[in-house]
Amino acid sequence: MTVFSRREVIGAGLGAAAVAMLPVGRLRAAEFINILTGGTAGVYYPLGVALSKIYAEIPDARVQVQSTKASVENLNLLQQGKGELAFTLGDSLASAWNGDEEAGFAKPLDKLRGLASIYPNFIQIVASKESGIKTMQDLKGKRVSVGAPKSGTELNARTIFKAAGLSYDDLGKVEYLPFAESVELMKNRQLDATLQSAGLGVASIRDLSSSIDVQIVEIPADLTDSIGPPYVTATIPAGTYTGQDADVTTAAVLNFLVTHEGVSEETAYQMTKRLFDNLDQLAAAHAAAKGITLDGALKGMPLPLHAGAEKFYKEKGLV
Repeated sequence: MTVFSRREVIGAGLGAAAVAMLPVGRLRAAEFINILTGGTAGVYYPLGVALSKIYAEIPDARVQVQSTKASVENLNLLQQGKGELAFTLGDSLASAWNGDEEAGFAKPLDKLRGLASIYPNFIQIVASKESGIKTMQDLKGKRVSVGAPKSGTELNARTIFKAAGLSYDDLGKVEYLPFAESVELMKNRQLDATLQSAGLGVASIRDLSSSIDVQIVEIPADLTDSIGPPYVTATIPAGTYTGQDADVTTAAVLNFLVTHEGVSEETAYQMTKRLFDNLDQLAAAHAAAKGITLDGALKGMPLPLHAGAEKFYKEKGLV
């Protein structure tokens, strides 16, 4: 049997006490924050990169950014615990929470929790001038990209076309492509138009409009009104894109930042707080972030808040 001296026993006790008094953060394992975004030519990705730099300051956080097919994929990955924060469109989020199989959700994604309502996505239909497309009805028989399959953009396309009395069968050819690939095909005259659901000034459409002459196609207000929430009438201001000399009426859908119930309360609190403490950095990453406000943080939230986010909003008097 090993015999310890009184001094050794006292020393061991003091050491244990010292460890017990260390701050919890010093003992906690690294907190992973995987940010699920979208294609690199969209808005989600640059904002995700900006958030990763902000969240890198959270104690013990290990942050990374993942490019994805956006909303639908992001929400399914969150449900599986393969991410801690995701960007998503509001209609996709409502479909995920309710379990809309047609939208890509075989059952309700009950582990999802809300963090914040952010900026609106503008549904932007852009055609080449030489295609002759000026209205939605002119899309009949034309070659159109509607976004990656069952992405938030593609779900928007289905909704908007249905309200306009159009189906994919009415189009000459349908391509299911991310933003950048759609633009490359339009530059090469292999596509006539692309529908992209994104923040104003999205890089892909800026690139397209600076390369060829384009027509921004109107989505009439009465069409948007016939769909109803979460779709709202919006305006793409003149000058948003090269050659766009007039305002264009379109539809918009709110975007959200979402997490899941397995994320710790402290991490969700820090993600929410640091989001609103650093809006200037997000706006510098992309102009769409200028639409993010604390006052609008809970607007249209279709699912329960994460406890950490709720704690932050209570401090701000919003809950």
